[in-house]
Amino acid sequence: MTMHNKKLNISPAWVFRTDTDELFEPVLFRLLESIRDTGKLTMAATATGISYRHAWNLLNRGADILGLPLVVMRKGHGSELSALGEKLLWAEHRVTARLGPQIDSMTAELNDQIQLLLAGAQPTLRLHASHGYAVALLPESSKQVNISLQYRNPEEALSALNRGECDAASFHVPTCPALARHIINHYQKHLDGAHHRLIRFVTRREGLMTRKGEHDTIRTLKDLSTSGLSFISRDRHSGTRILFNFLLKQQGLAEDSVNRTSQQEFTHTAIAAFVASGMAEVGFGVQAAAEQFNLNFIEMASEHYMLIYRQDRLPPATLGHLTELLKSPALIERINNVPGYEPDYPGEITTLDALTAGEA
Repeated sequence: MTMHNKKLNISPAWVFRTDTDELFEPVLFRLLESIRDTGKLTMAATATGISYRHAWNLLNRGADILGLPLVVMRKGHGSELSALGEKLLWAEHRVTARLGPQIDSMTAELNDQIQLLLAGAQPTLRLHASHGYAVALLPESSKQVNISLQYRNPEEALSALNRGECDAASFHVPTCPALARHIINHYQKHLDGAHHRLIRFVTRREGLMTRKGEHDTIRTLKDLSTSGLSFISRDRHSGTRILFNFLLKQQGLAEDSVNRTSQQEFTHTAIAAFVASGMAEVGFGVQAAAEQFNLNFIEMASEHYMLIYRQDRLPPATLGHLTELLKSPALIERINNVPGYEPDYPGEITTLDALTAGEA
């Protein structure tokens, strides 16, 4: 039995415990989302794949446990989520956005161990990468090699690559050569021009996110700085946080000129969910995350998102499988369907010097 690329079906719903140690069923959150979208309990139950009676029981049990209704039902006016129902649904979205990549990374580590026990298993390429929508497509698109994807910040990924703990890492720099040089200088102690090579993959757009119909005067980082609006940041070691700080510096703004919340998030999806739920007014991340949560997006920068490897360590056959995958029409078609992402001469090998010279 083949077990590579096996996904664990773990739901974040376990976090909602009651005093009696009961658990909300994961289907409750799908039901609440369907009620919000359709305004009808009967339609929501059908869309969720459960009976009307089961749906009714779930809502009643939730109301009994929490002491307030999750749904408001008015005769002749359909159903809508109560304030508590909305907050519960957004809490589930934020938990999923926050823990999903970590669960994927743990799954990849488990699969690595399974692969070692399987005779005749496919070769495995260990990839440590920053969170992104395009790189997430690689494990499920690869047929020649099992790609074990673990999410790490850029410094962790580069350090693991140099220690031989992974075979490739992600590396993303702005398409603007001047900004690219700043980013490369930031990671210079981890980079070796003699041994490191880059494989081009995609470009992606990063920018500010706000809820639609709100804060339409925010168009620049200076607008954000003077507005005093609450801003949700990525964790301080993330590549996106470092890019954002360089953009502030480029425009003569101090890092503390932005009204950052005390909370930090570890993925683009979590940033977008945080803004969409109303817990912050502005965030910064990739366009795909903004569109996933129906937010406004104001582009601030475009990046090359590439893979980096050591040519003295990565076997030529594995490199060949990887570049073939990146060039595959099926993968490119999927990338073209991700908002804000575009193929960027995928599979072409380049160097750090070429990037700083503006030739990439």
